[in-house]
Amino acid sequence: MDLHTFKQRILPVQGRLFRVAQLFLRNREEAEDAMQDVLLRLWTNRQQLETYQSLEALAVKMTKNLCLDRLKTHRHQKIADGNDWLDVAATDVSPYRQVELADSAGLMHRLMDALPDPQKLVLHLRDVEEYSFEEIEEVTGYSVNNIRVMLSRARQRLRDDYVKANNYEAGH
Repeated sequence: MDLHTFKQRILPVQGRLFRVAQLFLRNREEAEDAMQDVLLRLWTNRQQLETYQSLEALAVKMTKNLCLDRLKTHRHQKIADGNDWLDVAATDVSPYRQVELADSAGLMHRLMDALPDPQKLVLHLRDVEEYSFEEIEEVTGYSVNNIRVMLSRARQRLRDDYVKANNYEAGH
């Protein structure tokens, strides 16, 4: 694979790789480093890339594995670095509502962090990255039925925990 082909096929997925890395590492700089490591590994092994059916699935899987390795190695403490996925600075929203939305986003971050890693990954790939079940199967190695069960359980747990947290907060 030459440089031109590499740029055409690999570089467009950088955004997804970064988001997957940030999902696990919860740190912008570490996520960028992980993404760069994956890109470097892909470039180093570019001659073998033609044998893979989906380079995007391979790159996402490599990113996931690298992040999990880093978390194990460094015993990384996951810290949510703000509510970067929710833009609460909309001009047509009152300051009170902005604070409320930021609180809800923070709560959702904490609840998602509490999910087991496989559920968190499947939920992210399906609902954030909008992967098909077949693409998720290729990335994770889980069967489509297993993915559906994991996704259902993750959504149900988020829903239950969110309602519980809001009911508790309203009661006090």
